[in-house]
Amino acid sequence: MMKYIVLVFVVFFSSLTFAQEIKVLDKKTGKKVNNVTIYNKDKTISLTTNDYGLADVSSFKDDEIILISHLSYSIRSIKKSNLKKQNFTIYLTKQSEELDEIVISVFKREEKTKRIAEQIAVLTSKDIQKISAQTSADLLATIPGIKVQKSQFGGGSPVIRGMESNRVLLVVDGVRMNNAIYRKGHLQSSITIAPNLLDKTEVVFGPSSVIYGSDALGGVIHYYTKTPKLSEEDKVSSQFFSRFSTVNQEITTNVSAEVSFSNWASFTSISYSDFGDLKAGKNRNHGFSDWGKVFYYSENVNGNYNENPTKNENPNFLRNTGYNQTDVLQKFFVPLSKNTDLKINLQYSTSSDIQRFDRLTELKSLTDASSLKFAEWYYGPQKRLLISSQLDINPSKNWLERGTLIVAYQNLQESRIQRKFGSLDRSYREENVDVFSVNGDFSVPLTEDETRTLSYGFEFAYNEVSSNSYGKTLNIVNGEINGFSNDFKVESRYPDGGSEYLSSAFYVDYRQDINSKSTLNSGIRFTNTNLHAIWIDQTFIQLPQTEISSNNSAVTATLGYVYKPSRNWQLNSVLSSGFRSPNIDDVGRVREKSGEVTVPNIDVKPEFAYNAEIGIQKYFNHRKFRLGANVFYTLLDNYIIRDHFTMNGSDQVLFDGEYGNAVANQNRGNAYITGYTISYLGKLSNTFNTSGFITYTKGRTYDTEEPMSSIPPLFGQFEINYTKDKIEVGAALRFNSKKDIADFNFTEGIDNHDLTPVVDANATTDKDIYFGTPSWITFGVNGRYSVTQNFSVQARLDNLLDEHYIEFASGVSSPGRNLSLSFVANF
Repeated sequence: MMKYIVLVFVVFFSSLTFAQEIKVLDKKTGKKVNNVTIYNKDKTISLTTNDYGLADVSSFKDDEIILISHLSYSIRSIKKSNLKKQNFTIYLTKQSEELDEIVISVFKREEKTKRIAEQIAVLTSKDIQKISAQTSADLLATIPGIKVQKSQFGGGSPVIRGMESNRVLLVVDGVRMNNAIYRKGHLQSSITIAPNLLDKTEVVFGPSSVIYGSDALGGVIHYYTKTPKLSEEDKVSSQFFSRFSTVNQEITTNVSAEVSFSNWASFTSISYSDFGDLKAGKNRNHGFSDWGKVFYYSENVNGNYNENPTKNENPNFLRNTGYNQTDVLQKFFVPLSKNTDLKINLQYSTSSDIQRFDRLTELKSLTDASSLKFAEWYYGPQKRLLISSQLDINPSKNWLERGTLIVAYQNLQESRIQRKFGSLDRSYREENVDVFSVNGDFSVPLTEDETRTLSYGFEFAYNEVSSNSYGKTLNIVNGEINGFSNDFKVESRYPDGGSEYLSSAFYVDYRQDINSKSTLNSGIRFTNTNLHAIWIDQTFIQLPQTEISSNNSAVTATLGYVYKPSRNWQLNSVLSSGFRSPNIDDVGRVREKSGEVTVPNIDVKPEFAYNAEIGIQKYFNHRKFRLGANVFYTLLDNYIIRDHFTMNGSDQVLFDGEYGNAVANQNRGNAYITGYTISYLGKLSNTFNTSGFITYTKGRTYDTEEPMSSIPPLFGQFEINYTKDKIEVGAALRFNSKKDIADFNFTEGIDNHDLTPVVDANATTDKDIYFGTPSWITFGVNGRYSVTQNFSVQARLDNLLDEHYIEFASGVSSPGRNLSLSFVANF
C-alpha cells in the first residue's frame, strides 16, 4: 500500500515540476486567446493553445527563444527563462504595422488602414493624454481637417469638409448621439463627454451613410470610452488626474477605478471641471484694437439683477464665459461564454448654466458699446444620459463569424432662458428628448484567409421630443429679484403638442482583396424616416397645418478602391453618396437671431450628397514616416438652406414682443464643396517625431453663386516632439489664413459675419461694413516627465505670444496665453 502512495506522490510532484503551462491573454480585454501557435525558431516544436488559452511549454529548453503567433495579433518572441518571471502569462496586442492603425469606425469591425479607402484620423489614449484638452471640442480641434466653432466658451461645433451640426454624425460607443433636434447652424453636443473618459477617437471623412445612415454627410466622429479588462488574478487599480489652467482658472479633477476579475470587470470614472471667465490674448497683430474686447457686460447672472449694463474694467477679460461640468462613466464587462461578451455602459453628463456669450455681447447699435440687447441669455444645464448594453458574439458560423448588437436609451435635456434690457419679461424654452435605439452589425469571411468579407446590419432609432415654453415677469424689490409678478405666453421652440421621429435602416457591405496589391470595398444601404409633429398653441404663429406627418426613403451606396503598387505607396479612391432627412428642427424650429425669426416649414425634403475623393500616401524610413494627401469634391443636391420666407402672406413675425424678418429652412438646387488635406506623421529618429497638416475648403451654390455656410479658411498645424527615457517635450504651431468678407454666406447668418471686425459702421451693405476673419498664428510648447512608473507631471504653455484671435464663425475670442499644469497618479 505504501508503494502505491509513494508512486502517486511522485507522479503528482513530477507534474507540478515539469508541467509548465503558458497562458495567452488579449492585452486589451484580458480574455483568453485560443488557437495561438507556439513554436521555436527551428520549428521542431509547435504547440497550439486550447479553448482556455493554455499550452504546455515544458518541452522547450530554458535558454530557447519561443515565438507566439496568431492571425489577429502581433507576433511575440520571448526566452523561456523569462516566462517564469512573467508567471507564464503572455499578453498579445492586435496587429499593427508601423503607422497602419487598427480602425473600427469605417466598417464597424477592426480593420487596418491599408485596407481602407476613406480618409480617416485616429487619436489614441496616448494622444488624448498628451493634448490634455479642456473639453472634447478642444480635442477635436487638433485633428487634421477639423475646425471647431464656438458661440460661447461652454461649447464647440466641429466642422468637417465644410459641414457641421446635423450634417456631421457624432457617435459614442456605437450609439448615435445625433437626435431629432440636432439643428442646422452650430451645435454644442460634442462637449458632453469629458476627454478623460475617452480611450480613443476616430474620424471618418466624407459621406458615410452606408454604415451610419442619415446625417453623415461631412463625416463621422466616433468617441470610444474606456473599457475594463479581465484579469486572472483579482485586481483593483485606480487613477487620479488633476489639472489647473491659468487662462480661465480651470480646475479639472478625474478619479477612476477599475476592478478586474477572471469572469467580470468594472470601470468607474468621474470627471469634474470648473471653468472661470476667460482671458483673451492682448496682442492684436491683426490691426483691430477693439475687436473682441468686452467694454460692457451684463451682471444679471446667478439670480442677480442690474437694470443697466456694467462697464468692464478689463475689456480683455471675457465676463460670462465660465461654467462647470460633471461627467460620469460606469462600464461593466462580462464574458457570458467563450464566444459571447456583454458590456453594460452608463454615461451621465450635466453642466451648470452656460451663458450664451455671443448673444450677451450683441449690440443694438454698432456705434454704442453699452447698448447691449440682452440682460439674460443662457442655456440651462445640458444633461445627457446614456444607458446601453452591447453584446459581442463570435459564433464562427458560415453565415456569421462575429457580430455586435447594441440596445440603448438616451435622454437629453436642454433649455434656453432670455430677457432683454429694459424689460422684466423672462422667457423659458425647455426641451426633452428620449431616444430608443437598437442596431446590429455582423460580418462573415467568405474565404478562410478573410480576403473576401461580407458585412451586414440594421439600425432602428425612435426619438420622442417634448417642448415646453412659458414666460415670467420679474418682481423687483429694492433692486433685487423677489419672485414673479406675472405669467405670459411664449412661443415654443418646437411643436408644443409633441413630435416623433423614427429611422429604420438596413445595409450590406462587401470587401475583397482582389490581389496582394488591391482591395475593393462596396456597400449599399436603405434608410426610411418617419416624422410626426403637432402644434397646439397658435397665438403667435398660425400654420396651414397643425399636425404633419412625413415619410422619406433613400438608397445610398459607396465604392472604394485601395491600390498598393509597392510596400511604400498607397492610392485610395472613393465614390460615395449620402443623404440627410429633415428632422424636427428642420421643419419645426422657432427662434430669433439678429432680427431674423426662424419659423416652421413643413415642406422641407431630404438633401443628398454625392462625393468623389482621391487619396495618396507615401511611406519613408521603413514605414515609420508617412506623407499623405486627400482631395475631395462633394455635390449637394436639393440642399437645405435658411432663407427669407413668407407666412400667411407676411414676411414679418412677432417674437418675444418684437417683429422680425421671417426666415425658414428651404430646399434649393445644387451646390458643391471641394478641398484637400495634406498631412504628414512619423519618426525623424528614435527620439524625434513630428506631425502636421494643411486643410483647404471651398463651397458655393450652383444656382445662386453664393458661398456656402461653414466653409473655414485655410488652416493647419505643425508639431515636433522629443521623447527619451522619462522625458517628453514638444512644440506646436497653429495658423489660419484670412477669410474675406466676400466669401461669407450672408443669407443664413451661420458664418456670423456680423461678429468680424467693423471697418465702416456707416456703410449700407454688410460687405462694406465688415472685414471678415483676420489671419492668425499661435505657438505653444509642452512637456511631460514620468517621475515614477505610476506618477507623471505635465505642463503646456499655449498661445505663447498671447495673440488675440477668434476662430472662424465663432462668437467668443480664443484663449490668450495659457499655462496648464497637470499630474496623473496610478495606484
